[in-house]
Amino acid sequence: MTDRILTLKEVAAYLKLAEKTAYKLAAEGKLPGFKVGGSWRFKAEDIECWIEEQGCE
Repeated sequence: MTDRILTLKEVAAYLKLAEKTAYKLAAEGKLPGFKVGGSWRFKAEDIECWIEEQGCE
C-alpha cells in the first residue's frame, strides 16, 4: 500500500489555505476526503486529481 494519507493541516498547507477553509471545503464535499474517528484525512492522489480537475475556467 503506497497511498499517502494527509491530515487537514497538511492539506491546508499544501493548498496554501487556512485550516478552517480546508475544513469547510471538505465538509461541503468540495474537497475529496474522509473522516477517521472524527478527524479529516485525505489521500494525496485524490488531492492531486482534484487540483487537475479544477483547471482553467
